[in-house]
Amino acid sequence: MPKKKTNLPDAAEELPVAEILDQPITETIETNFMPYAMSVIISRAIPEIDGFKPAHRKLLYTMYKKGLLTGPTTKSANIVGETMRLNPHGDAAIYETLVRLTRGNETLLHPLVESKGSFGKHYSSDMQYAASRYTEAKLAPIAAEIFRGIEKDAVDFTENYDNTMMEPCLLPTAFPNILVNPNIGVAVSMTSTICSFNLAEICDGTIQMLKDPKTTAEQLLDIVKAPDFSGGADLIYDRDAMKELYETGHGSVRLRSKYRYDKKENCIEVLEIPYSTTIEAIIKTIMQLVKDGKLKEITDIRDEIDLNGFKLAIDLRRGVDPDRLMAKLFKMTPLEDSFPCNFNVLIDSVPMQLGVPGILNEWIRFRVNSVRRELTFELGKKEEKLHLLLGLGKLLLDIDKAIRIIRGTAKEADVVPNLMKGFDIDEVQAEYIAEIRLRNLNREYIINRTKEIEELQASIDDLRKTIASELRLKNVISRQLKDIRDKYGKPRLTTLIGASEIEDYSAEDDVEDYNVKCVLTKEGYFKKITLLSLRGNDEQKLKEGDEIRTILDASNRDDIFFFTDHAQVYRAKLDDFDTTKAAALGDFVAAKLSFDEDEKPVQMLLLPEKDADADRQIAFFFENGKGARVPLSAYETKSNRRRLTGAFSSASPIAGIVEVKDGTDVLLKSDGDRAILIDAELVPQMKNRAAQGNVLFSLKKGQKVTEAVEIPKEQLEAVKRFRKNKLPSTGNTVTGKEN
Repeated sequence: MPKKKTNLPDAAEELPVAEILDQPITETIETNFMPYAMSVIISRAIPEIDGFKPAHRKLLYTMYKKGLLTGPTTKSANIVGETMRLNPHGDAAIYETLVRLTRGNETLLHPLVESKGSFGKHYSSDMQYAASRYTEAKLAPIAAEIFRGIEKDAVDFTENYDNTMMEPCLLPTAFPNILVNPNIGVAVSMTSTICSFNLAEICDGTIQMLKDPKTTAEQLLDIVKAPDFSGGADLIYDRDAMKELYETGHGSVRLRSKYRYDKKENCIEVLEIPYSTTIEAIIKTIMQLVKDGKLKEITDIRDEIDLNGFKLAIDLRRGVDPDRLMAKLFKMTPLEDSFPCNFNVLIDSVPMQLGVPGILNEWIRFRVNSVRRELTFELGKKEEKLHLLLGLGKLLLDIDKAIRIIRGTAKEADVVPNLMKGFDIDEVQAEYIAEIRLRNLNREYIINRTKEIEELQASIDDLRKTIASELRLKNVISRQLKDIRDKYGKPRLTTLIGASEIEDYSAEDDVEDYNVKCVLTKEGYFKKITLLSLRGNDEQKLKEGDEIRTILDASNRDDIFFFTDHAQVYRAKLDDFDTTKAAALGDFVAAKLSFDEDEKPVQMLLLPEKDADADRQIAFFFENGKGARVPLSAYETKSNRRRLTGAFSSASPIAGIVEVKDGTDVLLKSDGDRAILIDAELVPQMKNRAAQGNVLFSLKKGQKVTEAVEIPKEQLEAVKRFRKNKLPSTGNTVTGKEN
């Protein structure tokens, strides 16, 4: 049996080896990555000056060509299917684009699509839109302004992806849609986040820019007050920040929810929320805060969105101040949120970041060109009509002659040439005359038609002057903007409020104020004990071998510093610690505050809520006998940092830390059986908290300071023999025996 032939190489043959190209990474990026990046920027994510991305433009143009500007609604599935002739990215993506443009979704300040059915809501992530086979849509009346002039060569057209039909490169929007409806896009290394502005204000602002292209952002602010969002809410107005946003096209605006208090039901009803958040995000955040015990004022929260619109109900405990609670919620939840703005726009296929005046000037340039093209198209039509009527006018001189020429011509093909010769007219005029019905070949008909000649000539002359004059073109645009403002303008939905009108919230305001006793042990256990608890039992329970290092009187609102043996200081709020009893071990500070491995606290220091004493100082005593006094101000930070490194010198281990007050006496003991008692004021003062200071306790080689503690006045008598007024000092023996 013959062996079956295959295309596989023989074993002896060498397989071809793929050629490895030595290509620089810069060249790889330029040839492979850059075309992709530019495609995403230009063809997908960044809007052009008409305010649309390609997906929006293809969808709206499809609806326009389907006659949905004036006709009845049609199934969304029909729209999606037709749009795929221009946009081949899939029906799901097209339908999502349609949903966002609808009135039902409430995303846009001026929706471009009227909707019938469930299209979800932009302020709810759970409220999904129905399938395209269930919903219906058509273009909204304002969309007529989007397409104004599109049939009159106002914009360029290009072939679609398979070269079977034409589509517009841009839509000739008769108002600055780029600023009227919000637009968000994420491209490669670039984003665009354009907020919406009030249509009436934008029209007035554009009219001002038409009059004076050099109108500044400061001047424009008096006309276009601030962004306006479909969700309403309050905008916290800062004129300087708004001016910067208008000038640079980069910044953010702070929005906060609108609410009312129902006294009868004892609940807060939130009626409008920031455009940048959702009701689910707000509920989730509030529920977590309730779970964590940070919102004890709330008993229940409910989503009450219905046919009447948005509503979020928050039930309160009895006696809770609703305004104060809302101030707290604004601080802790997305009920107050920021909308970031980054005005990146494609101008002639080049991404540019522009401020509001810059965008309006670019739109005016685009619109002037569109109107000029539209008027040029109309001029051509009128000139063509005038040309025909002028030929008809020549026929009026001798109608009988025209009839004789037509009757006397043997061949149909010779009618037009004979008319041209008989009346000295061109082929177009002769063709027009030849097509006139026999019943219209009378003097009355021809006179009535030729009466339009004078009117047409005046109109053509006016059109030519307008096309040649940019000032007249701007006047046309200005009149159109006024008509649009009067027809579609509506009051602002987003209310402007000043920062002075806001009730600021501080977390400390909610901290319960009561006196406590703070206890720190040498092993690093901390207790916060109420004075009431100590009345019954003040005997402190300690771990075996442990002993108390420090006891302080404090308020529950105080802050506290924990200095550690790693030369670090940790800042905490006493309210963060649970109250406990003397019979409990307390919190292990290292675990509570996430100390480094093997790090232990060596001292704690209270920071009262309102510390008026700016001269407070801390004395550090080291095992090598040195000491330094550092002002408390050395530990101030711009941010509320929890940990500060380099709290004191790490050149020698710390032996003790004492807060310096008037008449503070410190006893230092060494392992050489010696001690000195000094006034803390004798410790040298240092500006740098990391300074080691000077020698206070003279030690023999190999010896070290083992302890440095503050001595209460009632115990001074017992240790007065160790008092030293001159430093450094070798000290006195503790046991009375020299080593």
